[in-house]
Amino acid sequence: MARDRATALLVDMDGVLRRWDPEVIAGVERRYGLPHDALLGTAMRWALLQPVITGQVTHADWMSTVVDALAVATGDLNRARAAVAEWERYRGEVDPDVLAFVRQVRASGLRVGLATNATDLLDADLERLGLTGELDAVVNSSVLGVHKPSRDYFQQACAAIGAPPKRVLFVDDSDRAVAGARAAGLSAYRWSGPTDLPYLRAALAL
Repeated sequence: MARDRATALLVDMDGVLRRWDPEVIAGVERRYGLPHDALLGTAMRWALLQPVITGQVTHADWMSTVVDALAVATGDLNRARAAVAEWERYRGEVDPDVLAFVRQVRASGLRVGLATNATDLLDADLERLGLTGELDAVVNSSVLGVHKPSRDYFQQACAAIGAPPKRVLFVDDSDRAVAGARAAGLSAYRWSGPTDLPYLRAALAL
């Protein structure tokens, strides 16, 4: 059965609207003598990540736990602290193709929201990246207290964008998030890069 045409769009932040240059992070690790993937590999451990993306701890608290974990692994607290501080100064870049798409969707009269698992640093990042005012809603897991791919998260995201789930198209680079969105009744598309944009434009009848 054909689905209702989407009247609102939700896009993920990291991996979709914001991209990260892996060489920047690898360069920090090399300068401080850390193993490859030490920074992200430590920070993304679920035991450290889950509390910060659900608002139980602050971004600063999260980074402190990353420093402590790296210090244990390397035996050098000062080196761990300096590496994390330099890594933290890099906030990624906006994907210009995705931003142009977001602007096109909004110009057509459809609402666009950011749907992301993020920390309390998100608003500052949006300002720093020049994204303030580019979205109709920002749905931050650390504010809601629940994260993707939970049904509750997507229900609240749809409420924030002002559309029922069956009228929302969600775009994310995570298979689990896409599956969660579909289970919650949204249309969802697994993002692989800007080559997906023609399909998404067609799906929104742009």
